[in-house]
Amino acid sequence: MSLDLPSPIADFVAANARLDVDEMLKPFAADAVVLDNKARYDGHAGLRALFEEAVIPVKAIFTPDTARREADQVVVEGPAHGDFKGSPIRFTYRFDLDGDLIRALEITA
Repeated sequence: MSLDLPSPIADFVAANARLDVDEMLKPFAADAVVLDNKARYDGHAGLRALFEEAVIPVKAIFTPDTARREADQVVVEGPAHGDFKGSPIRFTYRFDLDGDLIRALEITA
């Protein structure tokens, strides 16, 4: 199923499918904040650490299957597959956008 995602989210999802850290970072604002499993990652340096430590080693690829708007957020849900215990796990990604950039992302399972 093809979802009509805002371009920064679509770019992030496509880069994640290729496990390309540099391209995964591009849609995020330089001072973006990501909350993942209640841990906070700030800016590109924090996001790079998250991607290089928690995504790339286990080949975690998020495959969204639903998207909706809730207030000022874009909420995207779907499974993540990879070489990790319990794969696939269904996640909810809550994106705050600022123009063509992702300002904030909260990830919950």
